[in-house]
Amino acid sequence: MSEKRGKMSLSQKQSVRSGSHVSSSVSVKSDRSKDHPLNFSEETPSAAERLQYETLDSDFQINSNHKNFTDKLLGIFQDLENKIIKFIKNELEMFKKILQKENTQNFVKDFNENRCSNKEAALDLTLCFLREMKQDEAADTLEDELIFIHQLKCSLKKKYQCVFEGIAKQGDSTLLNNIYTDLYITQGCSEQVNTEHEVRQIEVASRRHESQERQVECKNLFEAPDQDKQIRTVLTKGVAGIGKSVSVQKFVLDWAEGKENQDISFIFPLPFREMNLKEKEKLSLMDLITQFFPETKGLKFTRRNHFKVLFILDGLDECRLPVNFKDNETWFDVSSPASLDVLLTNLIKGNLLRSALIWITTRPAAASKIPPDCIDRLTEIRGFNDAQKEEYFRKRITDENQAKEIIDHVKQSKSLFIMCHIPVFCWISATVLQNILEEKINNVVKNNQADDASKTLQESNTEDTPKTLTQMYTHFLRFQIQQSRRKYDGEYTPDVSWDKDAIYSLGKLAFDQLERNNVIFYDTDLKACGIDVYKASVYSGMCTQIFKEETGIVLGTMYCFVHLSIQEFIAALYAHLFLVIKQRSIFVHESTEHENKSETMIDLLKTAVDKALESDNGHLDLFLRFLLGLSLQSNQRLLQGLFTERNGNDQSKKEIVQYIKQKCEADLSTERSINLFYCLNELNDQTLVKEIQTHLSKGSLSSADLSPAQWSALAFVLLTSEEELEEFELQKFKKSDECLIRLSAVIKTSKRAL
Repeated sequence: MSEKRGKMSLSQKQSVRSGSHVSSSVSVKSDRSKDHPLNFSEETPSAAERLQYETLDSDFQINSNHKNFTDKLLGIFQDLENKIIKFIKNELEMFKKILQKENTQNFVKDFNENRCSNKEAALDLTLCFLREMKQDEAADTLEDELIFIHQLKCSLKKKYQCVFEGIAKQGDSTLLNNIYTDLYITQGCSEQVNTEHEVRQIEVASRRHESQERQVECKNLFEAPDQDKQIRTVLTKGVAGIGKSVSVQKFVLDWAEGKENQDISFIFPLPFREMNLKEKEKLSLMDLITQFFPETKGLKFTRRNHFKVLFILDGLDECRLPVNFKDNETWFDVSSPASLDVLLTNLIKGNLLRSALIWITTRPAAASKIPPDCIDRLTEIRGFNDAQKEEYFRKRITDENQAKEIIDHVKQSKSLFIMCHIPVFCWISATVLQNILEEKINNVVKNNQADDASKTLQESNTEDTPKTLTQMYTHFLRFQIQQSRRKYDGEYTPDVSWDKDAIYSLGKLAFDQLERNNVIFYDTDLKACGIDVYKASVYSGMCTQIFKEETGIVLGTMYCFVHLSIQEFIAALYAHLFLVIKQRSIFVHESTEHENKSETMIDLLKTAVDKALESDNGHLDLFLRFLLGLSLQSNQRLLQGLFTERNGNDQSKKEIVQYIKQKCEADLSTERSINLFYCLNELNDQTLVKEIQTHLSKGSLSSADLSPAQWSALAFVLLTSEEELEEFELQKFKKSDECLIRLSAVIKTSKRAL
């Protein structure tokens, strides 16, 4: 019985005693006045007679009044008994249905919305008698359902009902249920960790056939009807921005609203990015829970093993704890303090709260931190399939014509359409292309050019319509800076007023943390890049959809770019600014022998190509694409004012294109060579691709002697073709072992190979 309810019950009792309804409604004096009025006689009796008369009269009236009082009291208490019995019966019926899990959400909601001292008293009375009857389990369950669970659900619903689609500022949110689009989640079939760059993984995933994979609904993560083994721990992996955290948000919201997984009693979402702030503290598991969820204070798990509890550990890749499963001590006590790393590893292993369910989300590179024997189910979020991409744009853009134009335009570029597997990239594309369309419509109206009103994105072949990743992100950056100026200055201008210091500082942070593979930053990371906390807040306010500041549930502040790809783009922008200011490459450190050597754009680009090819996991692949794209003067014109002088020229472009083609001639893996072809695409060079397409149209590849670069180009063309490879006939090409090896990636993505 809670202290609060105990006090309320006591005050209620005191109130009844001090001002009883019964005592205030029955008055002897008033009854006497009403039933026995005084009778005055003409003859005045003697004093003795008067005394005798008054005594007899008084006895008669007292007896009469007492009888009336008793009769009324019986009636009052009969009515009171009926009302109390009826009220208690109704409350007990509700309590019984709650314990029977019959439409629990409605009963609990009704109880809490219409909560009053009477209901409090009925609950207190019920709990008291249940415990007196030694029915502690029923009492605990009832108390949890009506107090702890309801309060937790209310709190989580309030927190998770809105989504900020990359926007950090308050008040600019959207209801999650209004825009949520189901994600494509598959059952994992391998515990092998893919260390390739995440965009490369997306490109591979986009070529997989859905019929070859087993799809899993997010709400059914812990259900496995075809497996005998109970699923306790689920590991869900997916690249940055693919929708892991939004899936968690939807799962929790559906539970809090009473829609799904109502067999789970408590859900505790614990983001690693916030738990990092508790890295050096010692606390118990119960302390950790109550710090994140204060409404659960007083909850004791030790007596509640029969309840289903789910811990969601979101963002393992953002964890800065050791996650040392091998050397951490074993821990069983939920109320004893230990380091956060010890608590989490023991929770995952099942030493702490063995019956608790665990859901861990992570980017692929960090998945290996969890031992395979601790995982009962492995799933992967693939983002949007092709149909879901279109569904997202139609939900996001209310104007049907605009939505259709944007979908058609994105489909024109294979690299853009592939990137739309990532929900965040869909949001970026929708933001940019919708803005371009609206500007064109405004210009048409302004200039009274009625004939041009129907001009589409596809019909406009100007440079201001993005067709590559670099162009898309450059437009996105421009648009966000313009929006911030409109917000602070109150007016919109087509020219962008760049804050070079802010871009440079953010760029240094982006590049330094990219090399460390960090996507979440703290005050110490900012200070290491020469950014003070005040400036970080200013940058967050100025670029709310690029760089954001987050305040966690626990005390502390975190920073991050809206998406890893934006961090990579800002890092590439920084590399260009650094070259202009320092006259050297960001890859050359001051302490080296090249300190006084002035470097050119071509030096930077060649070094970046080499560094990307040397990388084991390809973590510089997308950075390289942006770096090359930004070297084009056509893209630099979009950044006019940020670049005071133009980097690169036609000669530099020719030289780096030739350098990349030479690299394609080397014995590279298919994945590495494919990224180089995407790099050539950013440089607007499709000579090798067009050459192979010509051979394909003529059917002359079966007898042609192809160079390694041409084999790579052939694989790239087949893998990025608009047509799905239902059946791949190797015999159409040259019959050789080399052909089989060079086109192995194509064979893997085909449903059937001959």
